[in-house]
Amino acid sequence: MHIVLASTSRYRQEIIARLGLPFCAEPPVCDETPLPGETALETAVRLARVKAQSLAGKHPEALIIGSDQVALLDDKQIGKPGGFEQGVEMLKWMSGRTVVFHSALALYNTASGRLQECVGITRVTLRRLTEAQIRNYLTREPDALHCAGSAKSEGLGGALLEKVESDDPNALIGVPLFQLITMLGNEGVEVLK
Repeated sequence: MHIVLASTSRYRQEIIARLGLPFCAEPPVCDETPLPGETALETAVRLARVKAQSLAGKHPEALIIGSDQVALLDDKQIGKPGGFEQGVEMLKWMSGRTVVFHSALALYNTASGRLQECVGITRVTLRRLTEAQIRNYLTREPDALHCAGSAKSEGLGGALLEKVESDDPNALIGVPLFQLITMLGNEGVEVLK
């Protein structure tokens, strides 16, 4: 049985590659718009599940990994900024505050129909940032515009952060890896074999 990552995110691919298991990555087929009244947690879990299940027809005997991350501040979901100025505004809003990231994971066994799900919660407190610091960061780290809230913990993004609280540091980057290892083990895939 082969492993498929339902994502084109290079960050997620890098995390999965750390396991040393062969896998392929394909774009999932789904609308990522939050549903009316849906919480950040519900959105993340639903999208991880839908992403994993969206590739089942192409891979009838596979373990498909779906993952999604939704950030939350002031009861508002924070998405990807869509542009430089929107990224500046997001980081100004988040500056000096704690943002909660919900990183959902789904592992779908297309042969058995078994679906495993989990969510990694990460609380990230940002430093108080000036607008000049924010603009400098986004200029030097343009990939951050592809991340929720324009906040990327890797690389220069570490300069934005004051504190990170999580059971799995990989969850903030997009995949709760510790839980994925357990889920794969439940399907008979031993990472340390």
